[in-house]
Amino acid sequence: MRKELILVLTNTSAAELPEELETVTEQLSKTQEFIDTYLPLAIRFGIRLLLAVVVFLIGTRMIKFLRGVIHRSMERAGADVGVMQFIDSLMKFLLYFVLIMLLASAFGVDTTSVMALVGSAGLTAGLAFQGSLSNFAGGVLILLIKPFKVGDYIIYVPESLEGTVSEIQMFYTSLLTADNRKVVIPNGTLSNNSLINVTAQEKRRLDIDVGISYSADLRLAKTLCEKLLEETEQVLRQEEHVVVVDSLADSAVIIKLRFWVKPGDYWATKWAVTERVKLLFDENGIEIPFNQLDVNIRK
Repeated sequence: MRKELILVLTNTSAAELPEELETVTEQLSKTQEFIDTYLPLAIRFGIRLLLAVVVFLIGTRMIKFLRGVIHRSMERAGADVGVMQFIDSLMKFLLYFVLIMLLASAFGVDTTSVMALVGSAGLTAGLAFQGSLSNFAGGVLILLIKPFKVGDYIIYVPESLEGTVSEIQMFYTSLLTADNRKVVIPNGTLSNNSLINVTAQEKRRLDIDVGISYSADLRLAKTLCEKLLEETEQVLRQEEHVVVVDSLADSAVIIKLRFWVKPGDYWATKWAVTERVKLLFDENGIEIPFNQLDVNIRK
């Protein structure tokens, strides 16, 4: 079409050109100018975008590879699982930040200005998110002092939360309760409050109290309990285990069974021994009384 217009222009004077033809010629000239100006820019931007996508994909693979190398190195060094989880989450954050800065510089962004902006924004965010910084510091403190590690069973005293430690991340620690619920506790809270590490030691003392009637055979009851502890496999033989009269209560004589077990056997042994005591007392006619009150009426 442009060749036809040029041919018409050469054979016809400007005064004889129709007004519509001049408009079309002007639009075509502007379109050609726009293509000549912006098409190379669009092509360069598309190439940069494609390269950025390729670099991002390669970078994510490299980050995953580096995290794996660091993880295996810490495993060979015998590092604690909580330390490995904490370092892994920190390295992931830092490496992705470096990757984003590299991509930004590829698009012509001044990284120096970006870093200055990030620094000022970090200061502002630090003031606004003091709790998060406290949680990060708490996580570092937990890894240094090691009040617990992954796999330990702990009790968080202020909230009466307890469970097995499954993860120690940068800002929080995850617990799995006995009924398989996940509890997330901020590290700052954990590091500044009381907690009980149930599995920190290799053994745990177990006390079971049982009451018998004042008219029951006390010696027989103690003998049955002692025999029961001797027959229970989970009771640690190298540790002392005793059966004693703990107190004389209002309605019963309280017998205490005290022995030691491994932390992992605590609850199963407690339930099994308690049930077996009840069955043995029933078989031998030893009464476990209800709470009662004797009332004497005098005239």
